[in-house]
Amino acid sequence: MIKLAPSILSADFACIKDDIASIERAGAAYVHIDVMDGRFVPNITWGPKVVRDLRKHSSLTFDCHLMIVEPERYVEQFVKAGADIVTFHLEATSHAQRLLAHIRSLGAKAGISICPQTPVSMLEDLIEDIDLILVMSVNPGFGGQRFIPRALEKIRQARALVESAGVTCEIEVDGGITLQNARSVADAGADVLVAGSAIFDTTDCGETVREFRRVLDGVAAR
Repeated sequence: MIKLAPSILSADFACIKDDIASIERAGAAYVHIDVMDGRFVPNITWGPKVVRDLRKHSSLTFDCHLMIVEPERYVEQFVKAGADIVTFHLEATSHAQRLLAHIRSLGAKAGISICPQTPVSMLEDLIEDIDLILVMSVNPGFGGQRFIPRALEKIRQARALVESAGVTCEIEVDGGITLQNARSVADAGADVLVAGSAIFDTTDCGETVREFRRVLDGVAAR
């Protein structure tokens, strides 16, 4: 089954606990938590304490996406705070394989993300150490951006890489996901779809998650 990972970057920050409860009841699989430092991307969000505080209120998988420089300095804090998956950007560190192995040693799943300009081929020598590939379908930093169509081909390339390597690795896609394009993104090879404003900018985020589930439930399992 294709998983949905609502991004709370687009939620009302005063009501995050209630919004997480709504999406959990509606069938979301992950909570996508965007961590931004104002350096790797031109925006600032939150740190491990927010993860720790929210962890008390949800059993969903916490999918922490670190859009920060020097992610190796902070991954342990996020795992200790309750992150189940920690994803960092290939572009943000010089020693990606070491960091992937370190995240796994901490007991979390290790994810790696690539920006729109980074080719999938850059992951070939890392694939055996990756639990999740996050294909950015917008330039990271802000919610509400339009999906970059070229990302569909990158998703297909990521799927081919995973299958040729014979590894267990989810493919996640983040940026501009809507009810209108979710099916084509899933058909291209995605396992996990991140959606932010398309869910939280609606009047009922729980019902919107149910609509996404109806769109995605027809996609064949991989």
